Amino acid sequence: TGTYTDGGVDYKYLTLTGTGTVTIDTAGFADLVMVAGGGGGGAMNNYSQSNVGGGGAGAALISTSVYLSAGTGTVVVGAGGSGGAQNSNGTPGSNCELLTVSDLYTLGGGGGERSVGTGDGGCGGGGPGGSGASALFSQFGNNGGGGATNSGGGGGGAGAVGSTSVTNYGGAGGAGTSTAIAGTTPSGSYVAGSYLFAGGGGGGGLSSGGTASHGGGAGSTGYYASGGNATVNTGGGGGGSGDGNEGNGNGGSGIFIIRVAV
Repeated sequence: TGTYTDGGVDYKYLTLTGTGTVTIDTAGFADLVMVAGGGGGGAMNNYSQSNVGGGGAGAALISTSVYLSAGTGTVVVGAGGSGGAQNSNGTPGSNCELLTVSDLYTLGGGGGERSVGTGDGGCGGGGPGGSGASALFSQFGNNGGGGATNSGGGGGGAGAVGSTSVTNYGGAGGAGTSTAIAGTTPSGSYVAGSYLFAGGGGGGGLSSGGTASHGGGAGSTGYYASGGNATVNTGGGGGGSGDGNEGNGNGGSGIFIIRVAV
């Protein structure tokens, strides 16, 4: 995809935003960024006295000096999960995988919940009440926040847990993470040290939806509004929606970056 110099070292990198292949000509060490698809936000119907949780971000694996054998491997970049239809949970995101050369993968984010206990994933989805869902592997993601009256918790992010909501105000999505390994942002640009991704989706709220960052979608405000869609190729979680008929917050697709010194 491109070359650049950082700290006096020349690098070549390959970025994939969809399924493809990568060929390792010579066995050796490489740096990897693997972000799975984010989960979709949950949705209630517009007559319900509740709002729902934001989707969890896809798990993020950032590894330096990973030994890879020579050969051609298949890369699967996970899709984001769909926002929930009316009165339903968001769909979990899909995994990001590197197969054949070395079997590595990261888990898709959990969907935002309209009922507790269904949104586990790379990062947990936010809940409508009580506790949010769990990240299945804590080293790659964080739990979702719990909900309150007329509000849903924020989805977990790769860098922080989702916020617990308070009455009528949705919880913020958990912060994502960053890397200085060059790749492409959704706009196609790269600034050293500021590539940010895998933020959780905000929870829906009657008075105000939860905020989101690092690719996540914001939660809806009111019973008749939609949660925001996460940004593509960030693995962000979708925002929780007050009404499935108005559309809903979809999770962002993942990304795969491999870098070698040349």
